[in-house]
Amino acid sequence: MKGTKFQLKVWNYLRKIPKGEVRTYKQVALAIKNPKSSRAVANACAKNPYAPKIPCHRVIRSDGSLGGYSAKGGVKAKIKILKKEGFLL
Repeated sequence: MKGTKFQLKVWNYLRKIPKGEVRTYKQVALAIKNPKSSRAVANACAKNPYAPKIPCHRVIRSDGSLGGYSAKGGVKAKIKILKKEGFLL
């Protein structure tokens, strides 16, 4: 994988999120020991060239809304993938 150290840290964590589950950007920031980096986590997800193999679609906003999805198909694709994985929207 190619990316910054921070991006790689985020992407490696995302691989650990089980199918059918989601995490918030804040939860990811806390998990990678960068508690104030929620926005940077969101940016790393947006720049993920390995989606959906690196599952940035499993990361949502703290308010429960889906946020964005920069891979082909956008948010509609994110919804479809999450439903397919068993996450109830």
